[in-house]
Amino acid sequence: MGHRVTVFRPYPLTPGQKIRIEGGPRSGDWEVVEVGDRTMRLRCPVSGREVEWDRFACFVEERADAEWPRRER
Repeated sequence: MGHRVTVFRPYPLTPGQKIRIEGGPRSGDWEVVEVGDRTMRLRCPVSGREVEWDRFACFVEERADAEWPRRER
């Protein structure tokens, strides 16, 4: 018997990409300036302000009938 599982994966952002964050304190439109292993730098297209945050953008997918908890392979 499987379970409904929500899967999060880091999204592969690239410099120059235009993104929209919906919800939370970082919501709004941003341009990706730089992406490192642990942090990313974003620029507001309106004010030009740049911020550096820990990488947090994730792709979300829901799977029906998935194994949970997942056994290590």
